[in-house]
Amino acid sequence: MAKVAFIGLGVMGYPMAGHLAARGHDVTVYNRTAAKSDAWVTQHGGASAPTPAAAADGAETVFCCVGNDADLRSVTTGADGAFSTLGRGAVFVDHTTASAEVARELHARAADIGAGFIDAPVSGGQAGAENGVLTVMCGGEAEVYAKVEGTIDAYARSCRLMGGPGAGQLTKMVNQIAIAGLLQGLSEALNFAQKAGLDGKAVVDVISKGAAGSWQMENRGGTMLDDKFDFGFAIDWMRKDLGICLAEANANGASLPVTAMVDQFYKDVQQMGGGRWDTSALIRRLK
Repeated sequence: MAKVAFIGLGVMGYPMAGHLAARGHDVTVYNRTAAKSDAWVTQHGGASAPTPAAAADGAETVFCCVGNDADLRSVTTGADGAFSTLGRGAVFVDHTTASAEVARELHARAADIGAGFIDAPVSGGQAGAENGVLTVMCGGEAEVYAKVEGTIDAYARSCRLMGGPGAGQLTKMVNQIAIAGLLQGLSEALNFAQKAGLDGKAVVDVISKGAAGSWQMENRGGTMLDDKFDFGFAIDWMRKDLGICLAEANANGASLPVTAMVDQFYKDVQQMGGGRWDTSALIRRLK
């Protein structure tokens, strides 16, 4: 069992850190809102720290799941950031969905102090985090990844090294690009079914067993038909992710016409007041 730290106890980080504690690891947590850290310690044991630096001090592995590039820089290289106390040979594992650029930057900064850095964004949403069945896509050196793969297993169904620094974030971009297109297609299909007077749920039951089937259809088709979106991965977060995808595509020359269009459709839903609705709320703008 390892001495670890977890920085960021949001809807994903809170249960992920809980799985580490359940495996018997010695976990110290930090969260910007201290009350969340206190609640976690009451539920899971371990300890809380007043700063990222204090949480990282003496830890073999420091896990992190915060909001964006700016948040990540703040808790790593900012005032009282974790890198100020991260020990030689320790590994910083970042589960934030961020840019490949910041992953490469922090990988270099960690190397300067003799530590390792793995960019490790996740897929599976809040339910995946709570049930310990996330998919984790990683970037970094193989020998550093080998140090943490077994620990990540506490909350992962699948974990794989995809390449060098930034490869995990690039793979997550591929994931979000695919989801955006799927959800737009599913929204149009279900709206068409309803306009045509079909039983939408019967349609989903039939076509989900054929070539049109997908995770989104199986898990979101019914709630989309029921007009329920007060759960899951928020549109505000998806637009942040798609912004990262579009910026990377602009840099590498990839063409993302559908992604750019769906990003603007999500903007429409935000303007309808749906920023915190689940991403499947794309269908709302068709009604």
